[in-house]
Amino acid sequence: MPNNAQLQAERRDTIRELLLVGPAATQQALVDALTRRGLDATQSSVSRDLKGLGAVKTPQGYELPSADVTGDDEIAKVADLLRELKPAGPNLLVIKTAIGAAQRVALALDRSGWPEIVGNVGGDDTILVATTNATAQHKVITRINMLCGR
Repeated sequence: MPNNAQLQAERRDTIRELLLVGPAATQQALVDALTRRGLDATQSSVSRDLKGLGAVKTPQGYELPSADVTGDDEIAKVADLLRELKPAGPNLLVIKTAIGAAQRVALALDRSGWPEIVGNVGGDDTILVATTNATAQHKVITRINMLCGR
């Protein structure tokens, strides 16, 4: 009898296969597809698996990130969700997003790999970004504005 780790690995492998074919509209769609393949899955387990796989929610549904995406591409993909950038001291930046989009934009910032960003915290429509210093903060603002066509 397989243990939980083996079941999780098998479920994640199957989710990866499904997402390579195309985006999944909802987590429930993945639960249904996994069930049809004889795997036990709940919305909660699929949610954890998607997070573990690094999947992102796009307008088309849940997708795996593209292997050839650069840091700038990550930000460009969410540019339409950005509303406002405001410095908050010498090494903090507040980013306002569309309602409900902060987590997605924060993930794109994490995945960007930009060395100027120490980390960020995303809420519902606001992200707090910590940069290494004031120069790095200015560089991040400039780079985001450039990618957003501002």
